[in-house]
Formats: sequence, C-alpha cells, structure tokens
Amino acid sequence: MITRIPVKLTPKSSKDAVEGWDVDPDGRPVLKVRVRAMPVDGAANMALVALMAKALGVPRRDVNLARGSQSRLKMLEVSGLSDAEVRERLSAG
Repeated sequence: MITRIPVKLTPKSSKDAVEGWDVDPDGRPVLKVRVRAMPVDGAANMALVALMAKALGVPRRDVNLARGSQSRLKMLEVSGLSDAEVRERLSAG
C-alpha cells in the first residue's frame, strides 16, 4: 500500500514543522511543510523526508520523494499507511 502526499515545501525556515493542509493555486490539497535546510545538493529534500518519517512514525525508508526534487511543490509516497492513517497521524501532531 502506497499513499501519495502532495507537499508545498518552504526551505530556509526558522524551524522544521508540518504546518497542516492548504490548497494550491489549482484548488488541490497540499501539505505545508517547513524545513531549516537550504535547498542545496538535496539537503532540503532529505530534511523533508526525515521530518515526514518522524511525523508519520514510520522508518525513513518508507518515505520517498516521488516528484518535484527541484520544485517547491513535491509528491511524497509513503509505504505501509493508508490515506486515512496518514491524515490521522498528521492531524494528531
């Protein structure tokens, strides 16, 4: 089972945080996430994967950056959790 999570990432933030759900300009839901890492050499992407794994309570290997490595809008894939489990774990934090 793989769940896809659309993410809007803000690098160079003052803190690492999952800020909650929002909508993109096309009206699609996106999860707003901030990381302290700079967007250099994939550091922000690695920080995003680590933060999401921790927030979801899954091993880092179960979170994969599927799309958007050079963009602020990204698509993460999480193995082993249903869409409902992902939303529940993110809203519980």
